[in-house]
Amino acid sequence: MDNSITVITSSAIPLPMENIDTDQIIPARFLKATSREGFGDNLFRDWRYNADGTLNTDFALNDPRYKGCILVAGKNFGSGSSREHAAWAIHDYGFKVVVSSFFADIHKNNELNNFVLPVVVSEAFLAEIFACIDSNPSTELKVDLPAQTITNLATGHTEAFEINAYKKHCLINGLDDIEYLLSRKNDIENWENMNKFY
Repeated sequence: MDNSITVITSSAIPLPMENIDTDQIIPARFLKATSREGFGDNLFRDWRYNADGTLNTDFALNDPRYKGCILVAGKNFGSGSSREHAAWAIHDYGFKVVVSSFFADIHKNNELNNFVLPVVVSEAFLAEIFACIDSNPSTELKVDLPAQTITNLATGHTEAFEINAYKKHCLINGLDDIEYLLSRKNDIENWENMNKFY
């Protein structure tokens, strides 16, 4: 699977709610598995399904008007428990980018470690995105990781976002931490050979 992220242009799924915590992203009762696969089936489980197991047609992920690999969420996304399973579920569902005006630090790092790009925008820009999607569910966003910009194609407005240089390199090249180290194997071995002390 190619996990690299460079430039993504996609419509988005809106969740205009603040303080979405990791127990809402993936409820604790689904944390028993150790493999990362399959968690997407239970992403936002208690919002996606009614108590009787039927689909909640009012929830954005079940609304056929909304499609795409970008999730747009309200302020303070990923608060609460530090469970990495929340990032697993977001990635497994198919999201490549999450846009919010603020992320909980641990969850933000978990997303970066699991090939999901968290994009922090201003509250005004986030409000504009939500308004555009509300007016036209097909509204597209362009996220350019090399340039570190996000553009609302409905208005042409662009904002820059910050990202750790190392994580940026890993996402662009589709590398996790171990794969990154393996990619530097020759450099590591050369350094070791040059710095042997006998």
